Amino acid sequence: MGVGIARRMTQCGFTSIVIARTESDALADARREANAAQPGSLHFVPFDLAEIDGIPDLVKGLRRDFGPIYGLVNNAGVSSDGVLVLMSTRQIEQMVRLNTTSPIVLTKHVVGVMMSDGGGRIVNIASVAAITGYSGLAAYSATKASLLGFTRSLAREVGRMGINVNAVAPGFFDSDMTRSLSEEQRQKVARRSALKRLVDVEDVVNAVEFLLGDRSKNITGTVLTVDAGNSA
Repeated sequence: MGVGIARRMTQCGFTSIVIARTESDALADARREANAAQPGSLHFVPFDLAEIDGIPDLVKGLRRDFGPIYGLVNNAGVSSDGVLVLMSTRQIEQMVRLNTTSPIVLTKHVVGVMMSDGGGRIVNIASVAAITGYSGLAAYSATKASLLGFTRSLAREVGRMGINVNAVAPGFFDSDMTRSLSEEQRQKVARRSALKRLVDVEDVVNAVEFLLGDRSKNITGTVLTVDAGNSA
């Protein structure tokens, strides 16, 4: 999904920067495609967002190398399926660190840049699991639910500075975190939704594009659920 968002935003005329530990084949292909069409439109910066102490220098480097930061999409995350009683404390701590603490700290430093540059947009990628309960996802759901409260409160704090803060809560779609689901499990999720189907990555990308664009200039503190009606 991160690659899809980055590719779409370059098509919309933005310069996109993808931050991840390593460059995937999909990202490398997207960079070649985007930079062939518009040189310098899609960049990759290697960084492990779990290394929280390095985030201030990361943001300083991005501002120095690429200029003002207009939009931040907090998309990095990890899931660890399993009933809570069987999960190790280490697993829980790693999930909370990457899914909750890292985006909050990253946003803190990016907001500082946005305030000095006159505004911006922040989109936090949550999950329908933050809204609807799923057995085996208690800890993961907690991390994503925390992003919803973070979104609403931060929107209040920074709105006067011209910064919009929203969240997207996707339903289940094809990703590294859901490929472990069996076909039977996928069909069960589809039957649970109002539209009787799963979400496509492009559906989520469309929502992010909308929240980063001019048509959402008066939308902030909102959670846009993209789940085919699973939580209806």
